[in-house]
Amino acid sequence: MKNIGTATHVKSTIKKEEFHIKKKFGQNFLVDQNILRKIVTIPSLTDETLVIEIGPGMGSLTEHLLAKSKFVLAYEIDPDLIPILNETFKGQNISIQNKDFLKTNIDEDIEELNISYDNVVVVANLPYYITTPIIMKIIEESSKVKEMVLMMQLEVARRLTSKPSTKDYNSLSIAIQYKTFAEIALKVPRTVFIPAPNVDSAIVKLVVKDELEVCPDNQELFYKVVRGSFVQRRKTLVNNLLSSLNLPKTSVIEMLEDLGYNPQIRAESLSVNDFIRISDYLNK
Repeated sequence: MKNIGTATHVKSTIKKEEFHIKKKFGQNFLVDQNILRKIVTIPSLTDETLVIEIGPGMGSLTEHLLAKSKFVLAYEIDPDLIPILNETFKGQNISIQNKDFLKTNIDEDIEELNISYDNVVVVANLPYYITTPIIMKIIEESSKVKEMVLMMQLEVARRLTSKPSTKDYNSLSIAIQYKTFAEIALKVPRTVFIPAPNVDSAIVKLVVKDELEVCPDNQELFYKVVRGSFVQRRKTLVNNLLSSLNLPKTSVIEMLEDLGYNPQIRAESLSVNDFIRISDYLNK
């Protein structure tokens, strides 16, 4: 394994320590200070903002977040990094928790801080292999987080932000855009990480919608329809729904015609609202 050294801000006692990257945690540390400074200009940070950072690593981004916000709640799964973070940020407005973020109760952890704040923003350089589960956990479980600025694989970023009838548009696009406004804020080359990943990255800004324009009658069915509609991209919507929902072909065709859609349509042509209409029809 490779010794990554440390960020320039880390105290001398920490500089002498060696830290070895663990592939199981998907660790790729961002070391470019220009990119780090740009990241903290993307979210709505004020001196009354509570920031949640997932995977602070050696704390390179953390120090910039502390300078721009009121308090940082940092989740780090790697126990070997906790002493480094604790010493680096000793006495500062930060709570460093050695937890798996996917197993936490976000809103309860925020309440336990017992601090006042105007807004809650998540800022993170996410491990690629759990990007989607982390985003879905936040938008489905937290009522407090209103904005996310997340580093992720460029390919995933394109899916999150793509529009109907484009090559990157898929079920993930719909699931994310159902509850958030998503946009790519910055593209990031692989060369600014240690170790360098095999792909380029992007920073995506997601703003949670205060009110949903249209809500499905049955959200679980809505997600099931969305996932099932993209099982095989080259197939028509009818054929995908036949296999994924086990519905009679005549019923699916009749439904699409009743809703005013061509039975030959493919899922990639439909918007979030289109899928809500289809799931509501099936729910009845």
